[in-house]
Amino acid sequence: MQRESMEFDVVIVGAGPAGLSCAIRLAQQAKEKQQELMICVVEKGSEVGAHILSGAVFEPRALNELLPNWQELGAPLNTPVTHDQIMLFKNSEKATELPSFMVPKTFHNHGNYITSIGNLCRWLAEQAEALGVEIFPGFPAASIIIEEQRVAGVITGDMGINSNGEQKPGFEPGMELRAKYTVFAEGSRGHLGKQLQQEFKLAEDCSPQHYAIGFKEIWDIPAEQHQPGLVVHSTGWPLTDEATGGGYLYHAEDGQVYVGLIVDLNYKNPYLSPFNEFQRFKTHPKIAATLKQGKRVSYGARAITKGGFHSLPRMTVPGGILIGCNAGTLNFAKIKGNHTAMKSGMLAAESIFHALHNNTEDYELKDFDARFKESWLYDELYRSRNFGPAVHKFGTYLGGAYNTIDQNWFGGKLPFNIKDQHEDHAQLKLARECQVIEYEKPDNKLTFDRLSSVFLSNTNHEEDQPCHLKLKDSSIPLNVNMPKFAEPAQRYCPAGVYEVVEENGKDVFKINAQNCIHCKTCDIKDPSQNITWVTPEGTGGPNYPNM
Repeated sequence: MQRESMEFDVVIVGAGPAGLSCAIRLAQQAKEKQQELMICVVEKGSEVGAHILSGAVFEPRALNELLPNWQELGAPLNTPVTHDQIMLFKNSEKATELPSFMVPKTFHNHGNYITSIGNLCRWLAEQAEALGVEIFPGFPAASIIIEEQRVAGVITGDMGINSNGEQKPGFEPGMELRAKYTVFAEGSRGHLGKQLQQEFKLAEDCSPQHYAIGFKEIWDIPAEQHQPGLVVHSTGWPLTDEATGGGYLYHAEDGQVYVGLIVDLNYKNPYLSPFNEFQRFKTHPKIAATLKQGKRVSYGARAITKGGFHSLPRMTVPGGILIGCNAGTLNFAKIKGNHTAMKSGMLAAESIFHALHNNTEDYELKDFDARFKESWLYDELYRSRNFGPAVHKFGTYLGGAYNTIDQNWFGGKLPFNIKDQHEDHAQLKLARECQVIEYEKPDNKLTFDRLSSVFLSNTNHEEDQPCHLKLKDSSIPLNVNMPKFAEPAQRYCPAGVYEVVEENGKDVFKINAQNCIHCKTCDIKDPSQNITWVTPEGTGGPNYPNM
C-alpha cells in the first residue's frame, strides 16, 4: 500500500501531560539555541483532552519548572487544596477520620490544586502550539516503523475500512510520520508502548507492572454541600475483603465535586465488578451526604499504571523513548502521576535535544538514564518504591502501617525492597472457589447502570469498522474463561463491552466495541491474556469535556 510520508525531527504519540510537556520543553530549547525543530504530536482523541481522565489533585512542581509564569498564562488551576481528610470506612455505615500521625505524609496536599487534567492538557496544547509545535488530534498512531533495529516513526491508522476489513468508498490509508526520535506518551497500557517493550525486551530486569482501574464521576451539588478545596480520601469498605484500593471525593470549582474509586487489578474473586463496587462506594453516608440532591454530569474510567519504581522498564531504545504512564512513572504513594509524567517528558526532551543539537548519529539517548537518576523524579519514585508492594503483600491495614512508618519516620528510605512478582491477570481464583457477589440494582439517584454511565462519557465509534478489541483465540472466552472464571470480562469491563448471550439456544461471547471507553482493563485483567486493545478509527472513543 502506497502511503504518504512526512518527516519530522521528533514525533510524540499522545497529547497528555507527558507528551505535551515533552513538546514544550523541546520547543523551548530550540528557541533558546535558535535551532529550528519540527515537532509533531499525534493524538487519538477527537480533540486534545477528549481521552484524558484523572482525579485530580495536581502537584505543580513540574509545571513550575516548565512554565514558571503559568498563572500569568492562565493555567486552569483555580482551586487550591484547603483541607485533607483521610477516612477509614469500617463498613457501609461507619467511618473514622484518621489522625495525621497515622497517615503517610505523601497524602498531604498543601500547595496542590484540584483541577481537570483534560482542561490542563488543552491549555498545555495552546502553549505548545504558540511555540510552533504541530498537534494533530483524531490521528491514532496504529503501528511503529522499525528499521534496522531502530524506531523510525509511526504509521497512523487507516480510515474507511469496514467490519470485514474491506475498503469503503472514501478510504484513506494512514500516513507515515517519520522522525529521528519518536516519543511514546500514550498513557497507561499504551498499545505501541506494549509492543515496544516486547520487541526490545525492555521489562526483562524489573518486576511485573501492576495496574488499577480508576473511576470518576463529576457531580453538580447544592451550594450548601460544597466546600471548595476539600480533599477526601478513603480506604476500607467496600473493598475490605475482596480487593485493595481506595476512594476519593474532591470539591472542585463551580459547585462541582469529583468522586471516584480506585480498584487494584490484582483482585482474586472473578465475580467482583469494579464498576458496581464504585456504585456501592457512593452509598456510604460520608459520600452520599455530599452527593444527595446533586446531579451526575460525567462518567469515565481508566487504567492506572501503579507498579512504581520496581516495575519501571528500560525507557529508551534506538530512536525512541517511553515516558509518563506508558513507562509507569506514577507515584502511587501520592496517588499522583501527572507531575511525574510531565517531568519524565521534560527529561526526555532534554536528552533528545542534546542528541539533535550534537548531531548524534546512532540515535541512542545515552544520557537519559543519567538525567533520570539525577532528577527529583527518580528520588521521588525510589522513596515510594515499597508503597504498592507493601499493600499487596501485607494487606490494606498492615501495609498501610508499614507505609506510614516508612514515609513519615524514614522518608521512604527504610533499607528494604518489597516486590510483587505476581502478574495481575494471574491472580484470579477459580469461580468454584469463590463467593458470588450480589449487587443491588441501581436507584438512579446515587447509583447507576453501566450503559447510562457510558452515555455520559460521550463515547462513539464508527460502527462499520474492524473491532479494535482483538481476540487471539475466539474459542477461549467460552471454552476456557467461562468454565474456569465465569467469564470475568462481563464484570471487569466498566462499559458493558463484553457479554455472554444466548442465541439460537447457544451461548455466544459478544463484543460491543461501540461502548468501549478505552480504559484498557480487558487488555490487563483477562486471565488468559487473550484480548489485545488496539486503536480504533480516528476520533473513536470517549469525548470527556472536563475530566
